[in-house]
Amino acid sequence: MDNTRANTASKVGVLLLLAIVMTLSLGVGSFQGTEITLTVDGETIQMVSYSATVEELLVDEEIKVSKDTLVKPDLDTLLTTDLKITVTNPKTYTIVFKDEIKKITSYSTRVKDILEEAGIDNGPKDFSTPALDKDVKPNTTILFFQVEEKMRVENTSIPFETEVVNNIRLDKGISNTLQEGKDGLKRSHIKDIYINGALSSSVIVLDTVASEPISQVIEKGTNNVVATSRGDVSFRDTLIMNASAYDLSFASTGKRPGDRGYGITASGTTARPGTVAVDPRVIPLGTKLYVESLDGMSDYGFAIAEDTGGAIKGHKIDLFFHSSTQAWNFGRRNVKVYILD
Repeated sequence: MDNTRANTASKVGVLLLLAIVMTLSLGVGSFQGTEITLTVDGETIQMVSYSATVEELLVDEEIKVSKDTLVKPDLDTLLTTDLKITVTNPKTYTIVFKDEIKKITSYSTRVKDILEEAGIDNGPKDFSTPALDKDVKPNTTILFFQVEEKMRVENTSIPFETEVVNNIRLDKGISNTLQEGKDGLKRSHIKDIYINGALSSSVIVLDTVASEPISQVIEKGTNNVVATSRGDVSFRDTLIMNASAYDLSFASTGKRPGDRGYGITASGTTARPGTVAVDPRVIPLGTKLYVESLDGMSDYGFAIAEDTGGAIKGHKIDLFFHSSTQAWNFGRRNVKVYILD
């Protein structure tokens, strides 16, 4: 009987000792606290907490949360050493894109993430202010710029060049086209850059020649000597002109003998064979000439530009003859006029 009592007393003593040890252990643990990492809206601190759960910690630290606050891990999670707790409240941002201003509430702080939550895709060339990889504070205004590149082809002409070949067998002032010139074609591949739908710049990526230009080849006379009945005579230019004929008759001049100015040229000289009427804008009065026939008839010969006429404009020339019959027989024909030195 005494042994039984002794054993019971011993067991009770052991249990009491264990209870005391456990109580002390719990007390020491509560006294030491739990080391955790707490991040609230991007601000991070290392701390020791004596709370039992995440929810208790937030209450003890007077951190207010709403139904929209995002807490990780869950509120009923027990605190353990090195536990990381994040508390994120939604923030308001303003996004300006093209002509639209949009308010958005987001848990993100990085510009790129905020834009994606707003349904705005970020292309490889797109950019923003602040930059896409930047973190921003609440109520920040974000300017987004969408960049679009379009290719197009533009054709432009390449002007042909003119090549002049001198020909001593041609009279000076005479030229012939040996080869017609033709413009070439350049094809430019252009990249147009649009920012928010408006053309910002254009860049030529590649130029190709679709067709080379063809040069125009002209032969130009350099001979400045004309053979006449008096021998070779030098000249400085030639003109192909349409020639008519006149005399002193009323039909040609509108004047009769005795009328004022009858038989007198615009230069004040007396009209005679070798006197010709010209347009002074083409051939100045007083210029010495040699008029050559182009149809096999005899040359009119040496002449001086001394007269004018109402119908003589541009490349026209009126040749004086002694009689109406000669003027009538000459009629109208093309002649070659040498401008003598």
